[in-house]
Amino acid sequence: MNEALKEVLQSIPCLELKPREDLTKYTTLQLKSCGDLVICKSEKSLKEMIKTLIGKGFNYQILGNGSNALLPEQVTTIIIKLELPFDREMLSGERDEYVLPASVPLNILTAKAIKDGLKGWDSFTGIPGTLGGSVCMNAGTSKGEIGSIVKNVKVFRKEKLDFEFLTMDESKFQYRKNLFLNDGDIITSVTLKHFGLDKALGDKIKSYLKHRTETQPLWEKTCGCTFKNLKRGKDTCAAGRVIDILGLKGLSHKSFQSGKVINGG
Repeated sequence: MNEALKEVLQSIPCLELKPREDLTKYTTLQLKSCGDLVICKSEKSLKEMIKTLIGKGFNYQILGNGSNALLPEQVTTIIIKLELPFDREMLSGERDEYVLPASVPLNILTAKAIKDGLKGWDSFTGIPGTLGGSVCMNAGTSKGEIGSIVKNVKVFRKEKLDFEFLTMDESKFQYRKNLFLNDGDIITSVTLKHFGLDKALGDKIKSYLKHRTETQPLWEKTCGCTFKNLKRGKDTCAAGRVIDILGLKGLSHKSFQSGKVINGG
């Protein structure tokens, strides 16, 4: 970040500049990385900042919770991290829908689902991400996909340099991806719905979290599952089952066994 850009960004309220920041701690994998970080705390400031960056020819990328994010050792783009205003009152009471900032962590929403039994909110149980990032990739588990409970999103469009409200339906999502964001667009808020209340859902979520803890190395810095399930229409075949069917379970490559990584995998 050169001094001219730094001076302009410092004049924009609700921005916290961290030039040459150690980014290692901002990702779950915690690989060594360094770059220019800007923490943005309001939508108005985000709009003004993006206009400034584009006007001065700087590229940028959003870093949510940093879940499984791979950053180069020396980052050349401006890294933006959203910390938009969030009040617990946004989740108070039992409502048909909740309007939430994209930067809210999913574990907070899971706690709400456990407390009130919001059906459909168990789809993101145990996912270590933010709401915006999870909607972007249509994150999900064996319980479902988050796209099914997204009613509306507010997006900053890079091309228009302005915000746009979008109504969501199943046509806006595919398996582990969205169909409404373009390169450089940023989700700033999400309206989540649910499918009614189930007072037994809390215990089901707790049981599922316990099972994940017992069967997965959550304490290790890994990419999690690196395989996608096979999905055809509404039918899904788990990747693990496909590996079993093909007789590939336990297969390894000598390059991995010797501690060397081969290109492409």
